[in-house]
Amino acid sequence: MQKELLYQIALTLIPNIGDVNAKALVNHFGSAEAIFGASKKVLDEIEGIGSIRAASIRNFKDFSRAEDEIAFIKKYKITPLFLTDKNYPQRLLNCYDSPPMLFYKGSADLNTAKMIAIVGTRSHDDYGKKICEKLIEELVNEDVIIVSGLAFGIDSIAHKASLKNNIPTIGVLAHGLDRVYPSQNATIAKQMISCGGLLTEFKSNTKPDKQNFPGRNRIVAGMTDATIVIESGIKGGSLITAELANGYNKDVFAFPGRVDDSKSEGCNYLIKSNKAALITCANDLLEIMGWKKSKKILPKKQRELFIEFTSEEKIIVDILQMQEQMQIDELYFKSKLSSSEVAKALLMLEMQGIVSSLPGKIYKMH
Repeated sequence: MQKELLYQIALTLIPNIGDVNAKALVNHFGSAEAIFGASKKVLDEIEGIGSIRAASIRNFKDFSRAEDEIAFIKKYKITPLFLTDKNYPQRLLNCYDSPPMLFYKGSADLNTAKMIAIVGTRSHDDYGKKICEKLIEELVNEDVIIVSGLAFGIDSIAHKASLKNNIPTIGVLAHGLDRVYPSQNATIAKQMISCGGLLTEFKSNTKPDKQNFPGRNRIVAGMTDATIVIESGIKGGSLITAELANGYNKDVFAFPGRVDDSKSEGCNYLIKSNKAALITCANDLLEIMGWKKSKKILPKKQRELFIEFTSEEKIIVDILQMQEQMQIDELYFKSKLSSSEVAKALLMLEMQGIVSSLPGKIYKMH
C-alpha cells in the first residue's frame, strides 16, 4: 500500500501532466505504479499524452518529495485519498478536472447523502451574517454537511454556525495541512476536525498563494450537491464557485439583496441571469432539492373536511390529484380557467400548503 501511495503522490508531482491527464492515465493503467512502469512508447500512444508528457513520466526522479509527504501524513494522521479509493468524494469523479489526490483530516463522511456548499463575500454585513446563521439553524436535523472555504466572512460564519448547531462542516483549503489560513481560524479549524474535517489537494509546505484559490473553489463546487451564495460582489471567489458549480451541472442558489447594495450585486446577477435559483430560507432549498421530509398527507375527502376551496381552487386540486405534477401551461388548458384565475388559485393553494411549485413553473400536490 505504501509503495502505491508513493507512486500516487509522485504522479501529482510530474511536470506537464495535470489533473485531467493523471486521471486518464489511471483509468488506462489501473494504478499509479503501472504508469511509472510503462515504456515511453506505450505512454506516447495514449490519447492526450504524447511524447513530451511521456518523457516527463519516464524522466521523473523526485520520489524523495513523495516520501517526505508520506512521512508528514503518518506523523499527523492524515488520510490520503486517491481517486480510486472508495472514500474519495465520489461526486468529484463526475467533474472532468477533479484532483487525483486529496489529503483529509476529519471525521465526516465525504460521501454522505446531502452536502451543500455555502459561500459568500469576505466583507459581509449584518444582513449576510443573519441570513447565513438562520439558514444553518433551519438545517438542523436535516442530515446535511456544510462545506466552505474557511475564509474570512461568510465562509467563517458558515463553519462557526455549523459547529454551534452540531452540523458537520468541512473546510476546503488552498494550501497544505501544515497550516491554517487565515491564522485567526486556527481554533475553529481544530474544532472542525472532530465535527467535519479539513480537506485539500495541496501537499505540505504549500502556501496559500493566489493561484491556489480557484482550484480550491472547484473542489467546493464539485464535492457538493448544491452551492448557496450569500452576499457577493460582482467579482470574486463566490461567483467563480457558482460558475464552476453550474459547469458541473450542480444546483446553485442565491439569496437576493437590495438592488443598490454592492455586496448583493453578485447574488442578484446570478438570479437575474438564471444561473441561480432564488431562495429565502432553508425550506426553499429542501423543496427544490427534493430533500423535504415527507409529511403524512390527508386523503382528498379528509382534506376537504378542513379546507374550504373556491371553485377555481377545487378545479386545480382535482387536476393535480390526477397527475403527479403539471406544467402551468397544461393547467391553463385542462382547467379552462383564465391565467389570472389559475395564478390566484395556485398562490392561495401554495400558501395553504396544498400545492408546491418546482423549477420550470411546474406544480404538484404537496
